[in-house]
Amino acid sequence: MDNAMFLEVTAPNPWRSPVSWLDPRPFLCGVAWLEEGRAVRADPSDLGRLPWDTGQRAALPIGVRLEFTAEGAQAVEIRYRASVPGENDALRTVAHCFALWQGGGLVSETIAEPAEETVVTVALPAGARGRFTVHPPEAQSPVILGLRGIGGTIAPAPRQPRWLVHGDSITEGWWSTRPAHSWPAIAGRMLGLDTVNLGYAGAARGELATAEQLSALPADVITLAFGTNCWTGVPCSAPLLYETTRAFIALVRQGHPRIPLLVLSPVLRPEAEQTANRLGATLAELRTALERAVLDSGEATGDGRLSLLPGRDLIGPSQLADGVHPDDEGHAAMAAAVAGVLRTKLI
Repeated sequence: MDNAMFLEVTAPNPWRSPVSWLDPRPFLCGVAWLEEGRAVRADPSDLGRLPWDTGQRAALPIGVRLEFTAEGAQAVEIRYRASVPGENDALRTVAHCFALWQGGGLVSETIAEPAEETVVTVALPAGARGRFTVHPPEAQSPVILGLRGIGGTIAPAPRQPRWLVHGDSITEGWWSTRPAHSWPAIAGRMLGLDTVNLGYAGAARGELATAEQLSALPADVITLAFGTNCWTGVPCSAPLLYETTRAFIALVRQGHPRIPLLVLSPVLRPEAEQTANRLGATLAELRTALERAVLDSGEATGDGRLSLLPGRDLIGPSQLADGVHPDDEGHAAMAAAVAGVLRTKLI
């Protein structure tokens, strides 16, 4: 990130073009559902069956991004609207940042302001060619209204295989310093996948309605990474999590019987490892139950494309930002491990 450019939008831009705005939908990636042009992460027609906290988190466009190819364009203009935080809003200090990536590297970050409707200009490298990705800010739920190239042309990037990633706040990317630094975003770049982030902070407790929604979504590969919120919040016993995991996998497999399905068990959570919850289960016991459920499901059905990645040793205590969530280094370690398993399954 040291070599990235940091730009701040403070005045009308001289590149402003009379070119018509392009429909953003062909440029949007990481989208599960669109509701009146707004990217949402749970089926809007099925919210009544989901827990309230899942529905709330699903309204945030986590992982949604713009991907395009450029031919000689000097910049891309993005027209959007976003929630404007109040004076006492805790998110007021979060940078409203549009991050431009190419390949596996950050090119620039453009700092704008949330507004009911405005335009941000993201400069492109001289002689811009090839595939670019813009990660919009997520905290203020921006809705992309249009985009256009300045001084050249842009076009929607070719579609990549679709990867559905379901999990909790760790999957959602908590404590990663930028949306592009979450483990699903990193692994998606490594593998050339269209990552659809279906991580719900505080939730992801094996809700079977979510399994049915995953089953109905188009996908080329799926990863499940839940279990830590079954220790607290809504406590779960080890036998209950075992049966829930098997049911969840069975429902997902009804819609996707043959694609790679990877299950990641909970990563290290020191306070929970040997501490019993209200139903007497430690996180270590819950992890064992989930892992056994995955192995038993594969054995019972002969499912050779169902894989388990044990999470306990993927990151260490020094890679936890708050004792629960990985920091950027921890997210990178998780991404490398997940990509390593999936790479063998996607060949």
